Amino acid sequence: MTILLTVFAALLLLAVLLSNLANRTILSTAALFLVGGFLLGDGVTGVVSVKPGDAMVSRLAELALFAVLFTDGMHAGWRDLRSAWRLPGRALGWGLPLTLLVTAGLARYVVGLGWVESLLIGAILTPTDPVFAAALVGNERVPPRLRHLLNVESGVNDGVVLPFVVLFLAVAQGSHDLHLGELAGELALGVVIGVAVPWAAITLERTRVFAISPKYEPLNAVAIGLLVLALSQATHGNLFLAAFAAGITVASIGDRHREAFEDFGELVAELLKLAALLVFGALLSPAFLGDVGWRGWAFAVLALVVARPVAIWVSFLRSGLTTREQGAVMWFGPKGFASVVYGLLVLESGISAAGKIFHLVAVTIVLSILAHSSTDIVVARGFDDEREVPAWFGKARTLARRPARTDAPAMDGDSP
Repeated sequence: MTILLTVFAALLLLAVLLSNLANRTILSTAALFLVGGFLLGDGVTGVVSVKPGDAMVSRLAELALFAVLFTDGMHAGWRDLRSAWRLPGRALGWGLPLTLLVTAGLARYVVGLGWVESLLIGAILTPTDPVFAAALVGNERVPPRLRHLLNVESGVNDGVVLPFVVLFLAVAQGSHDLHLGELAGELALGVVIGVAVPWAAITLERTRVFAISPKYEPLNAVAIGLLVLALSQATHGNLFLAAFAAGITVASIGDRHREAFEDFGELVAELLKLAALLVFGALLSPAFLGDVGWRGWAFAVLALVVARPVAIWVSFLRSGLTTREQGAVMWFGPKGFASVVYGLLVLESGISAAGKIFHLVAVTIVLSILAHSSTDIVVARGFDDEREVPAWFGKARTLARRPARTDAPAMDGDSP
């Protein structure tokens, strides 16, 4: 544990020192932690020793996904979604299920998984992560509607796809273990806890008895999140759905609380996410990647260059997006942290195809992180008008547009 903490602190310091450079180049903080974990893991140098079944791995992944879903939910308040829902609605209403189905088809016919396992891996790999398209989402020269679309889609799809992951995983575990009523009860209880706790806390704060000082305002959402976490674990409500519902509730009825928590919450979620990516990288090894086989690698590539692009192309027909905008949406479906945790849940489930599914998920995520985090800055520059033409061209065009001097002597052939 001490070694892991030391490695994380060192990589975090390096990421901070390189953060400005990373914002301007193809360097990626997430890739730094992933590659760092891979190089320091048992398969290469052995500095960091972790196993998929370690309690620390599952606990860290669980906490990180809870924090991510809680903060993601805060970007999905009802008023936010109603104000500009047309394009994100296409991505989530059509693009998400189509991506799931196309990915499942690839898993079935390229790798040979059964249909239930194929649908499970399709659900795992459908969520997108905005971290790996940060240069695109954060570039003010990128059209606002495109940035809003990618932001809302990636913030909401983690929680939207969660019930499908839980359902397909339960079916894959076998009919003798499948209790749909119990499963539905856990999901419903998670939603109830996620709505009731923030609503009660914010309602109490608005009474005459209670008042929050500005210093403690960011901690209000932290307290809400921790209470949701504790109650979900105590009652066996679905932890992740509770987190997502709690974030949406805070965003919907407590704008001030969301604003006070936003920066702090993003930092906490980012720290947990980077720590989990470090551990995930340490679980990989050259032997692990070699066990995937050529069919597995073919599936990973097709999942990135076929599944999402085809689904988005169909979903955004006659949407009004320009060709460049639609191309950016088709490409930027990076597989991120939620897929990592869902893959770990499958690995711990004990189903017969758990190992194979985790291998496929892992290599797809690795390829996605490397590909998307290194191309976001390139695609973003395509929307930068000042970068589309060299500086000398602009100067030449300005000079060419200047009116001719009237006091210049006339030349032969010139009009008087």
